[in-house]
Amino acid sequence: MRYAAALIAAIAALLWPTAQVEAEVVMRSAKNKIPAHPKRIVSINPCADALLLQLAEKGQIASVSHYSHDPQATSAPLRQTLRYPATSGTAEEILAMRPDLVVAGSHVAIPTAMALERLNIPLVKLAIPQSVAESRQQISQLSEIVGAPDRGRHLNKAISAAFAKAKPADDKLVPALIWRSGGLVPGDGTLPDELLRHTGFENVSKSYGLKQWDILPLEHLVARPPQLLFSNGGQMESSGHRDRMLSHPVFKRLSNRITIADYPARLLHCAGPTLIEAVTTLSEARRKLRKPS
Repeated sequence: MRYAAALIAAIAALLWPTAQVEAEVVMRSAKNKIPAHPKRIVSINPCADALLLQLAEKGQIASVSHYSHDPQATSAPLRQTLRYPATSGTAEEILAMRPDLVVAGSHVAIPTAMALERLNIPLVKLAIPQSVAESRQQISQLSEIVGAPDRGRHLNKAISAAFAKAKPADDKLVPALIWRSGGLVPGDGTLPDELLRHTGFENVSKSYGLKQWDILPLEHLVARPPQLLFSNGGQMESSGHRDRMLSHPVFKRLSNRITIADYPARLLHCAGPTLIEAVTTLSEARRKLRKPS
């Protein structure tokens, strides 16, 4: 009986994991106490940069990640990120900024994490949200940490307003796919999939037999293209970079058969305030598609 009960419990945990525990979207260092109102926050992650620019006061941010000084990698406006120094995330660079709080992504180099723990500098790690609900939860928790819960509520309200505006008036689902450089496609159950569904699209990744994040070869895309394809091809061209798939003549000719809309790669990297631009971009593409010629 005990074995049977244990087996049933194990199966339940596999089938309904989301019902068992709330997603841990903000992880705090157990040893080092976070100050009530951090005065020198060092961010070493581009998604954390974008969040902190919305949640913290200007004077609280000591530095941002080096990604946010790169026009092709930043998830926040350059006019904002360039106001702050940047680090590449090494322990030496971080310590030179004299932080009282470090905010990172879910993976931190072991030497950096050990140095912060040894010097009693608190570390907060942000997981990648897998849904809009998880992103809202992360915003609320991080805003509490930096001492600005009102800003967190304001950002979540702005996201709700953008989602309400982006929701289509009709119930028609437009077959669509997000296909970025290298052929990477976000599939069913991902955050981009949730955004597509909310803005009136059917993510057709399943019809190609793709998993959550998978590669779709160009020949398969051309053989059965969706009605609307979101691509970062425009971003690649404007930056002078060439991608083998996006610059292929066959892909260029595909625009004569279907609608191809620009969807910058940064909209796939982060949640938080990026969600506002993401749903706005998707809904605008759908509205243009539905307009009579």
